Amino acid sequence: MITDHVLFIDGEAIVIDKPTGLPVDPPRDGALSLENHLQSLTFGFQRWPQAVHRLDRDTSGCLLLSRNPKAHKRFQRVFEAGLVTKRYLAVLDGVPTGEEGLIDIALDKISSEADGWRMIGSPKGKPSRTHWRLVRVEGAQSLVEFRPETGRTHQIRVHAAEGLGAPVAGDPVYGRKGPHGMLLHAAALIVPREGKPDVSAEAPLPERFAAAGFGPVAVADPEPIIEPGHG
Repeated sequence: MITDHVLFIDGEAIVIDKPTGLPVDPPRDGALSLENHLQSLTFGFQRWPQAVHRLDRDTSGCLLLSRNPKAHKRFQRVFEAGLVTKRYLAVLDGVPTGEEGLIDIALDKISSEADGWRMIGSPKGKPSRTHWRLVRVEGAQSLVEFRPETGRTHQIRVHAAEGLGAPVAGDPVYGRKGPHGMLLHAAALIVPREGKPDVSAEAPLPERFAAAGFGPVAVADPEPIIEPGHG
């Protein structure tokens, strides 16, 4: 049950550990989506909660839902201002050069009748920045922590493939399919609130990571990224 996936709840917010394979928005193929579970996440409220941001269908982990329209608008403003701290973990097909760094590649959307749409690095695209750190290496694969500053569609997936030369394992668009599905997980989320404690949640590493040879790992709590001149 989706109620078993709740990581944080108060009068304004719910954070769930979204399962892999569950789309946030209703898909064209008619499969079940988060929308089919919202009624069970009311917890006594009349209004159904609403997703504040998006995770890809095959990405698991922390997803913020608002419990009323005013909170939803406040949370959206915080996301748009770049004040939300997000930490992802991913298994990559390959090992990046170095221990850590910043991927600064603008992203643009392209589409074709044959292949559909996808995101690519392009000077014409929207600015996109992702901090990364190598956590562990197992053979030809690596576990990498990503902390995106921006929230572009498929940002981590494209930055891993183009910026590090090592796509997310199991990524059918920017890499290749794998036996454990796409190994990308939104591990932690911190959303600041004025006058109230932060919305803060951590989602444990899913079983599919352990099946791929990357079990639970101790990672430092996420710290807000402060740009020069902003603190």
